[in-house]
Amino acid sequence: PAVSGAVPAGVVVEYVEPGGDVRTVVAGAVEAVQRFLAVSADDEDARLAVVTRGEMSDTPDPATSAVWGLLRSAQAEHPGRLVIVDVSADADADADAEDGPVFEVSDRRGSIRVAREGVRFRLDDQEAEFGWDEIGAVETTPARFGRRFTVTVHLSSRRWFNAEVEAASRSELKSWPAELDKALDAYFEE
Repeated sequence: PAVSGAVPAGVVVEYVEPGGDVRTVVAGAVEAVQRFLAVSADDEDARLAVVTRGEMSDTPDPATSAVWGLLRSAQAEHPGRLVIVDVSADADADADAEDGPVFEVSDRRGSIRVAREGVRFRLDDQEAEFGWDEIGAVETTPARFGRRFTVTVHLSSRRWFNAEVEAASRSELKSWPAELDKALDAYFEE
């Protein structure tokens, strides 16, 4: 898969495609993580971004799920050095259809997406979508301690809904408000 935009200096990107033998895929991921950690042992600012496809879908791939489990354990041992990113199974088609900023973050249980069509929250098998015409305000609450990021959508009907996602690291969490603001500025009219 192609990477849209430039990859920052000090970031190594590894891709894990769905399908394949679970043991083979996990062994490849272990090798990539070990190689990265060995090569970047003296560079605490270096990051490994592992990109998966469709892990957050309704039917995740077993091999990709195993890699997520492995990487969550590795993240605990090497905080801030490893980042897991999941793109939707049809991300290439989405990229062609999108023209504007998109804010999308996810963890093992849920996701928050802000794009041209509106705001979408997902938690386990539940999903809620809000169009820009029904949204009265969007509020964010980054955690003072921990890594939880909360987005609350206030509807013009005086109802509100919120979603939380846990960042892999505090440094990742710090970048989310600015990324969300960029998407909100493009689509939301106060």
